[in-house]
This record gives sequence, C-alpha cells and structure tokens, in this order.
Amino acid sequence: MSSAASTPRITGLDVTRGFAVMGILAMNIIAFAMPQAAYIAPANWGGDSGIDLAAWALNYVLIDSKMRGLFSMLFGASTLLVIQSAAAAGRSPARSHYARMAVLALFGLGHFYLIWWGDILFLYAAIGSLLYLFRNMAVRRLVIWGAALIGINMLLMGAVIASLALGGASDAPTELAEARTKFEADFAYHSAASVHDAALHRSSYAAIVAEKTGPEKRFSPMASALQFSMETLGLMLIGMALFKSGMLGGTWSLDRLARWRNRCLGAGIAANLGLLAMQISGGMEPLTLLAATFVWSVPFDVIMSVGYAALFMGLAQRFASAPIIARIAAAGRAAFTNYLGTSVLMTSIFYGYGLGLFGEVSRAACYLLVAAVWGLMLLWSKPWLERLHYGPLEWLWRSLARWEMQRLRRN
Repeated sequence: MSSAASTPRITGLDVTRGFAVMGILAMNIIAFAMPQAAYIAPANWGGDSGIDLAAWALNYVLIDSKMRGLFSMLFGASTLLVIQSAAAAGRSPARSHYARMAVLALFGLGHFYLIWWGDILFLYAAIGSLLYLFRNMAVRRLVIWGAALIGINMLLMGAVIASLALGGASDAPTELAEARTKFEADFAYHSAASVHDAALHRSSYAAIVAEKTGPEKRFSPMASALQFSMETLGLMLIGMALFKSGMLGGTWSLDRLARWRNRCLGAGIAANLGLLAMQISGGMEPLTLLAATFVWSVPFDVIMSVGYAALFMGLAQRFASAPIIARIAAAGRAAFTNYLGTSVLMTSIFYGYGLGLFGEVSRAACYLLVAAVWGLMLLWSKPWLERLHYGPLEWLWRSLARWEMQRLRRN
C-alpha cells in the first residue's frame, strides 16, 4: 500500500496492488450493502437463488479471502521494500517502519469508528509492527513461518466451529446449546440481528458512530487484531518471501510466472468448486458455510492468492506498454486513497446519512456498482499521479510518518 518510485522493478508490484485494491472492493461490497450475516449466508439477506446465488458462488470461488490474502501479501512485500529503501537512503529502518505503522493505526481507528466497521488498517498496523523482526529471514524460513501461523489459525477457528457443532447434540452443555441456537438464529432469513443491523445503517451518522463507540463494539479493532493476528502475519510473511524470491520483485520470467499461475489457480479453483458443491448440496446450512469460509477453504485460498500474484505480475510484464496497465498501476500506487475512498463512497451510497440503500440492492446488482467504482479508480489515479508524486492519503501518511511535509507537486 506504499507508494514507491516508478522503476521497472516496482511496476509489477504497483499493477498487482492495483488489481488487489479493486478486488478488495469486490470482496467487501456485500459487507457495505447488507447485514454482516449476509456475507457468508446468502439466505440471510440478498437472495440464495438465481443470479444472486450465482453472484455469491462466483465470489466464494474466485474472490472471497483470495483478495484479502493477496492484499496482505502485498502489504508484507511493500513493508519490506520500505525498510530496505530507508536503509539505502541512510534513514533509520526501524524508525521509518514503526512510524509508518503508528500513523497507519491512527488511520485505521478513524476508519473504523468514523466510516466503516470493516476496517483492516488497524489490523495491518498492529500485525505489521511485527514484520520488522522478520526482515532478514531467508525465503524458506519465511514460508515455513507463514504456513505454520496460518495452519494454527485454521485449527483454532476449526475448534470454535466444532464447539458450535457439538452444541446441536441432545446432551450438549447448556452454554454450547445456547451458543448454537443463537448462531442459527443470527443467520436465519431476516434474523433479528440482521433487521437491527439494517435499521441501524439506514439511520443517522450519529447513531452509527454511537453504536461503534458504545460498550459492545468499542474495542472491536483490538479484538479483530487478536482474532486474525496469526493468519494475517502468516500471509504477510509469505508476501515478504515472494518479494525476496523475485516473484513480487519483478525478476521472474513470464514462463515461470505462468507455471505458478496455472498450478496455483488451477488447484485452488478446483478445490473451491468442490467446496461450493458441498455447501449447495448440503442446503446452505450456516455452520457448513462458516466452516467452508474460515477453515476448509483456507489452504486453497492462500494458494490462489499466490496464483493471482503470479497472474498480475505476468500481465504487468507482458502488457507493460498497454494504457490500461498504466492506469491499473496508478490505482495501485494510490491504493491507500482508493481503499479509504471506496469506504467513504460506499457508505455514502448505502447508509442512512447518504442515499440510504442499505439492504435494498440485490446481491448481483451490487457488482454493477463495483464495476462503476473500478472505473472511477482507473479514471482519477493516473492523471493525478502524472502531476503529483503521491495519492492524497499516501502523501498525508508519508508526511505524518516522517513528521515533515513531503513535496507533492512534480516539477
């Protein structure tokens, strides 16, 4: 998410980041437009038949978790690049890194409390602070650490889901039985929790902020950082490994990138299609959907994230002179602004203080809006960066982290 000087080595990373920030919007759109339970369970809100079911299925197989994984890997790669660049420029790598993470944490808290509940910036800042400890680690060890952390997180999530499954037994302890009953109630069609969620987000800005700053959700960013810490750190370490290996550094040949693209995407898509069939044949039972999203698909999602990295790096190399690639690279250089900008735009469209369309747009129609916003990203990013060194929020982040106003306008 950092801006870097435009060099051949960095262009592919910018292009891949551009694709990733566009993909993140496609992944998050339902979380902007509908109650939280609808993201996993289409029967809760937004439709589980026809074109709406097809939209959910395509998201599950191709986008969900894969784009978050890619974004996390790119964050790890970019963080390592910033550390190396600071050392090369004679600045303190540690100070540069931790100052960036501190400012990013403030952005994240502001994003969560004032704009949108789905923030990942505070999570990235908190977990990214640990990356400095791994900066000199070899590629093989980074991959081993990354895979181990992701695997441990899978086991922990699996244990939670297994406990919910046990709550359905006739002799289950009272606490487990109550947790299972509440879980099923929350994911049911237009559940009380989802109706409350819809009513809240169709209300005023003050009411939405009050909910997030209230006693129940006040510490949600910190809780999220703990809950997803191992998986996020693991993905970031794999990103650092991909950068050090040369994939995200732009040194791999097109043939090598193609081999990794075909193997990773082929295996991942095949596995996720199998999981999709299992969920549909099982009647889209909420506990199965939860397990398929947070446990069973995880190894294949990580593999697909690597495959997408190879795909996008290959596109950047093969079509380096294409105008569309230049626009996607610009969107990637301004990924921080595009990420936060889409939150402002989407909440203004769906929340009550804007157009108030929360819960009113069908699942499939949401993706038409995604395509329109992709167009906006590609439209503004390139002309802005032709005149200025950074995106507006990239400039602010860098200026605050260095405690010095950075030169914005190009000569």
